[in-house]
Amino acid sequence: MIQANRDFTIAPGAWRQANPGLGKSLLKGAIDLHCHSGPSVMPRYFDHYEAMQEASDAGVRALLIKDHYYSATPVTTMLNKHFSHMKVTLLSGVPLNNQSGGLNLYAVEHGIALGAKLVWMPTFSSKNHIEHHKNGATPGFPNSKKPMMAPTPVHVVDGSGKLLPEVLPILDMIAEHDVVLSSGHLNISEIWPLFEEAKRRGVKRMICNHPTFVVDATLDDITRLAGMDVYVEHSMCMFAEDSKFRLYEPEVLRSLIKAAGVDRTILGSDLGQAGNPRLVDGFLNVIEICLDLGYSEAEVRKMVSSNAAELVGL
Repeated sequence: MIQANRDFTIAPGAWRQANPGLGKSLLKGAIDLHCHSGPSVMPRYFDHYEAMQEASDAGVRALLIKDHYYSATPVTTMLNKHFSHMKVTLLSGVPLNNQSGGLNLYAVEHGIALGAKLVWMPTFSSKNHIEHHKNGATPGFPNSKKPMMAPTPVHVVDGSGKLLPEVLPILDMIAEHDVVLSSGHLNISEIWPLFEEAKRRGVKRMICNHPTFVVDATLDDITRLAGMDVYVEHSMCMFAEDSKFRLYEPEVLRSLIKAAGVDRTILGSDLGQAGNPRLVDGFLNVIEICLDLGYSEAEVRKMVSSNAAELVGL
């Protein structure tokens, strides 16, 4: 995990005097590909409809709903139909954890048929995540509201690091329908064979979520991912003030953005947990951190809006 000096203090940029409303302006049209609304077995402060309302009030263009245990695609389809006046597009995907059968091609087919825009490789059920959690490397990580069965580790590579055969038809289906492949909570050592094979099979849209948390990617790894045309998403909850998952100082964010480049960096909230800042507040806070770090209005807009739009085809 990348560490930073927690005594670092950002100096307010000239934008605060010249255009104090710039942060809120950049929030309008933003796209969040990492919204943790409910219902969920994890404690959430808002549900999917309330997330839509909050986004609409702030002018956010789209939210991708992520639940580790089920696909919210049927719900997002219904909400988009009945609340189109909010001018917010809700998206979702298919998480390949135990609850959907792990590496389940049927779940992928069904989710895509319903309109899913993304497939997550195993997250909470990945062998890598389970080992990190067991070893105390996920401090403060939320637990379900009630005890649940222990996960069965889902592997995507064999003992020699070769991709398992059941992953291959999933990659083919993702390529056929041109949806997004997320590496989930796999270790970076598993992500290389996954993304390399995905590219060979015609997958064009790929993302690695929070590469320095659980995934164990280095800055050099992030540069290599960007060189493979992978988008690299960093979780705002790990930088936002008052977030209970705040792990990093602003200078770490600068180094992460530099590693992939602005054109391959996406900032997603990863918010919605009970006891954390509201999604739009955390989003605004990290937008302002980026402006304080000296990123231009155009650069910030790429990282909070247009890169995500390009990835999911909005």
